[in-house]
Amino acid sequence: MKGLVYKSTGSWYSVKAGNGTFYNCRLKGRFRIGGIKSTNPVAVGDSVEFEIDKKGAEAEGVITNIEPRENYIIRKSVNLSKQTHIIAANVDLAFLLITYNNPPTFTSFIDRFLVTAEAYHIKAVLLFNKIDTYNEDELLEIKLLAALYRDIGYECIGISAMTGKNVDKVKALMQDKVSMFSGHSGTGKSTLVNALEPGLDLKTSKISDQHLQGQHTTTFAEMFDLSFGGKIIDTPGIKGFGVVEIEKEELGDYFPEFFRLKDKCKFNNCMHIEEPQCAIKEALETEEIAWSRYRSYLQILDGEEEHFRKDIYEK
Repeated sequence: MKGLVYKSTGSWYSVKAGNGTFYNCRLKGRFRIGGIKSTNPVAVGDSVEFEIDKKGAEAEGVITNIEPRENYIIRKSVNLSKQTHIIAANVDLAFLLITYNNPPTFTSFIDRFLVTAEAYHIKAVLLFNKIDTYNEDELLEIKLLAALYRDIGYECIGISAMTGKNVDKVKALMQDKVSMFSGHSGTGKSTLVNALEPGLDLKTSKISDQHLQGQHTTTFAEMFDLSFGGKIIDTPGIKGFGVVEIEKEELGDYFPEFFRLKDKCKFNNCMHIEEPQCAIKEALETEEIAWSRYRSYLQILDGEEEHFRKDIYEK
């Protein structure tokens, strides 16, 4: 039988067969996929083949094969730095929820997410959530940040999952597609899913006042069918986004504004660091490229972890 993985708990997988029936499935033996050293060989969104195991009181399945993926979103595993974790597979749209201060989302996190989406050919959309909670100065900062990414070519939408502002725009983009929501804990992913599809009634939680950090309400990635067409993958809140499987020489190609200018660099293999006549560094001086983006590029290039500081508009 063939089916789609709707939920992964690490050892068991909820698979929806072609006839609409859900089966709890486990893996057959030890799985290795194309050399990927992942903590989860099977991810939500995977198309799999499975056999029904008749031994249990209720029919359970055994996954025997994973069909080739069109793409996937991957990051470094939180506890095992040498391993990776596949967040979701076969995604049409990746939405990143961004909040200014409750909790804060830093440009380094945004840029790492976008680089990963670019590398795996997934369209990314930035959703600036909770715009109903900001004062005038904060709204201005959000608008400037959105303008920065809009100029690069990314779609940016200011929304409020609580009041419903611009939720219809998000819904229109999601129709008949497999979409994924990502972001820090507390940015409102589950609240937005509930606003889009109230019948799902996903658990939500308040922000911790002490640390301005969201409390984890989504424990495992899970996919849901949408009444207006398409599917949504709700993912656990993530603190960091380690970029993996990208060669240093290719990194600049995943910054669209760098890629557009790279043929103007003197050297074909320019890394945009100390080389003379570098078009990217010249664009920095004329503010055609944002310094925050260049800093993110250098951090990823050096293998640094994210810098958790408010560096949105530092020059």
